[in-house]
Amino acid sequence: MGQLAHFTTPVDKVVSRLRALDEELPARDGIAVFNRVYLAVTEAVDRSVDAGRFADARAAITLDVRFAERYLAAVDAAANGRRPPACWRPLFQLRRHPGVRPLQFALSGINAHIGHDLALAVVDACRTLDCEPAELEDEFDRVGDLLVSLEERIREELMPGPDLFQIADPLTHLLGSWSLERAREATWTAARALWALRGLPDVAEEFTERLDAAVGLAGRMMLTPLPD
Repeated sequence: MGQLAHFTTPVDKVVSRLRALDEELPARDGIAVFNRVYLAVTEAVDRSVDAGRFADARAAITLDVRFAERYLAAVDAAANGRRPPACWRPLFQLRRHPGVRPLQFALSGINAHIGHDLALAVVDACRTLDCEPAELEDEFDRVGDLLVSLEERIREELMPGPDLFQIADPLTHLLGSWSLERAREATWTAARALWALRGLPDVAEEFTERLDAAVGLAGRMMLTPLPD
């Protein structure tokens, strides 16, 4: 797949929606914390596309937009009284809990979005572009690299300082068991498996439900309230 000249990107619409959510939500709200993180990621992807850092701009844009649609659909579901996917439910349920730290909100959202949404977004993008997952691997890796660099910054900015050592100690233990790199590797495997199962819709649906539930369980553990 070659890069298309004059391809009109819908990423700006995604950025606008994320910025609108940022303005609407209280700063301490758990969804707002994750949304700020995701806005930064989406803006970084947009800049990378504009700078020509993706070999295939159309593929990168399609994957990015399909990825964002999964998160925004979860937001819309919760706002309209419907149940979001299991991977997102812990964050929506505990978004205002005073015992959950901002870093927990941020990483729980990243866990849901990477562990579940990204795998499905790869399949969505492959259907849109009529390609195999292997043809999106470079774009997948590039987006993953942006997330890894951002995760490091998030941990530095949101981790409590030395004066809050009693909080930081269990927080470090709780979140140290989760790795974005490992989650990204598992997601790529899940995406390839789902693509291979596309001719077996019942099996694919069961696989997706189990993936959703497993990611949701991990997210719930990450949001364990901590003492003051």
